[in-house]
Amino acid sequence: MDKARRDRDAEGRARNARPRDGLGRPLPYGAEGVERQPEGIVRTAGQSLADAQRLLDAGMPFHAHEVFEDAWKTGPEAERELWRGLAQLAVGLTHAARGNAAGGGRLLLRGADRISGYRDPYAIDVAGLTAWARGLAARLDGPVDAVAEAPRLTSVP
Repeated sequence: MDKARRDRDAEGRARNARPRDGLGRPLPYGAEGVERQPEGIVRTAGQSLADAQRLLDAGMPFHAHEVFEDAWKTGPEAERELWRGLAQLAVGLTHAARGNAAGGGRLLLRGADRISGYRDPYAIDVAGLTAWARGLAARLDGPVDAVAEAPRLTSVP
């Protein structure tokens, strides 16, 4: 595609403006997609977890990944690997729901390894999430239902 015709954001960076489905897959221009998760939002840890849980429960793990990515990019340096690991869990579920068992499994395991050293910050159920990710990765053999497989992020309802 000609560079002059590429979709660009307000800062002039290349940014695909195609609508996306609930799993983040691009749809044809003009199709009705789901609302995109705004990028670069600074949230508290509690708000990040609540927003991501709402998106996971709605079967939108790609969008939950975007929330975690914001937390990893805007949060304290000491917590970056935690949020990065949570983002990998969400995008691992995204790939699993899309039917990419190998890629989904790798990301789930990578995310589980990345968060496993944390001791339940913000009531995040690290042990439960790690077990969930490893269990899901072990049984992937085709597309999964993102809603049915959505994990609980915290030990607090």
